[in-house]
Amino acid sequence: MAEAAPLFAVSSPRRLTLSKTLAVASCILVLVTFRGLVHHHNLHASPDSATSLDKSASFDGDLRLRCNLSYVDQPLDHFTTTLGTFRQRYFTCGIQWQAPRGPIFFYAGHDADVEVYLNHSGLLWENAAEFGALLVFAEHRYFGQSRPAPRVGESFVESLRFLSSEQALGDYVALLRHLKKDLGVAPDAPVVAFGGAYGGMLAAWMRLKYPFAVDGAIAASAPLLAFDGQSVDFEAFARIVTADASTKAGASKFCVPNIRRAQRVIATAGTTPLGRQNLAAALGLCDAPTSLDDALRVSDTLVQAYGALATANYPYETAYFGAALPANPLHVACAYLDQRFTTEESVVLLESLRASVGVWLNATGTSPCYNVTSSSTTTLWSYLWCSELYMPFDQDGKRDFFIRPHRHDPAADATRCRATWGVELRPEWAATQYGGLDGLRASSNIVFSNGNLDPWSAYGVRESLSSSLTAVSIDGGAHQLDLMFPNPLDPDSVRDARRLEMAEVAKWIQAKQKKSKKPQSIDDSPDEVELEGPRHVIYIRRHDATSP
Repeated sequence: MAEAAPLFAVSSPRRLTLSKTLAVASCILVLVTFRGLVHHHNLHASPDSATSLDKSASFDGDLRLRCNLSYVDQPLDHFTTTLGTFRQRYFTCGIQWQAPRGPIFFYAGHDADVEVYLNHSGLLWENAAEFGALLVFAEHRYFGQSRPAPRVGESFVESLRFLSSEQALGDYVALLRHLKKDLGVAPDAPVVAFGGAYGGMLAAWMRLKYPFAVDGAIAASAPLLAFDGQSVDFEAFARIVTADASTKAGASKFCVPNIRRAQRVIATAGTTPLGRQNLAAALGLCDAPTSLDDALRVSDTLVQAYGALATANYPYETAYFGAALPANPLHVACAYLDQRFTTEESVVLLESLRASVGVWLNATGTSPCYNVTSSSTTTLWSYLWCSELYMPFDQDGKRDFFIRPHRHDPAADATRCRATWGVELRPEWAATQYGGLDGLRASSNIVFSNGNLDPWSAYGVRESLSSSLTAVSIDGGAHQLDLMFPNPLDPDSVRDARRLEMAEVAKWIQAKQKKSKKPQSIDDSPDEVELEGPRHVIYIRRHDATSP
């Protein structure tokens, strides 16, 4: 096209400076994996010896120092007589616990080190003292430090046959039994599961599969309806990301048009060896694309970074996603593209794209280049994606900012899964195992929360299924914002969502305590929920369960 010649006929009139305040993040679009920096500290003593936590105390600093680190031996396989165990790591945070009958707030860890969730789950920390709750943060098998070692003669890939959501749920229920049997928690102490993203799915599935162990669940930003075997709009993710990058959502007006135009420039330049070399220079690639197809993959990978930025588009600076992202990071990225580029400025356009996606891909600005030409995906999440949690994405190239349509190819994905992991792709397994929407309708006591800025909300439960299966929509909310600590920049919608969630939690606790020998009293007034305990009284405004 006409833009090809100018792209390499002129030099860039300026060099854009990337942000110096962020850290390199990874894992684009494929269920964004939340990682944190892992440090080692001496942890405080057990919850039994802890003192009462003032509910006005600051939660600054490393919250692990308020917790007890423990391990429990778990079977490799909960469902057969297979021999072998591994050590599962978990934290108990009990300064505020009203032992032994206070409730358990159980965080279902997912695809990262559990310490990340411990330090960011403000919804649990902020409400623990009021409920007299014991906080438990459980690590998902094979992540963090809860990694089963391969058995003798077994390769690492072969050892992953014990990595599954079903086994993780077995671990969590066994851990709860361990807490109640061996650690002094009353057998009838209420248990509420919390989780976000994949962890939100696990929290909901705990309530669905093991209702005797979990009295209710807060499932934040959980893409429970993303699986084949039910009606899935696989293009919705890309549409929401595009909408988030539009002026209607507060982004610059040239952002979406320039993302599209940059892709066209890449596609044209990718047709020749010289063009591909110059693409590497303009985009800051570690390796030049070797073919047009390779150049198009690079283009898609760079553009998919906006999916991660939309997911993390919090109204304030946060390190939850692995680095200190700025407030509204998608808008920050779009600001690099907030101008009209002439045909002669194609190099500047690509350098602006490089800086724009660098808000996510090269957050510190210290990485010398982008390593995006490799198409291999060998994360542990990729194994789960292949073996049971197949959640593909499509794009139509019309209602999103991609310039080419893409349809997922289960046959090609199955070939990659066999080659990489030695497992068969099971597109409908999750819907079969957990029942999809029909399975959820058969359950109770679950809150499903979704932010309308979160691309994953397309696959969440967005309408209440019954009086005890409540959907909460968070206007202006990104991925699992409601689980975070409160911030002055929070939209009112997320404050309302948190109040509703904790009002539901109070109802579940009330129902469980009515069945126990020594129930705490809860005033069942229509306007307020009053929860009384030996050392606390709280009031939570009750909301209509069908409206956020």
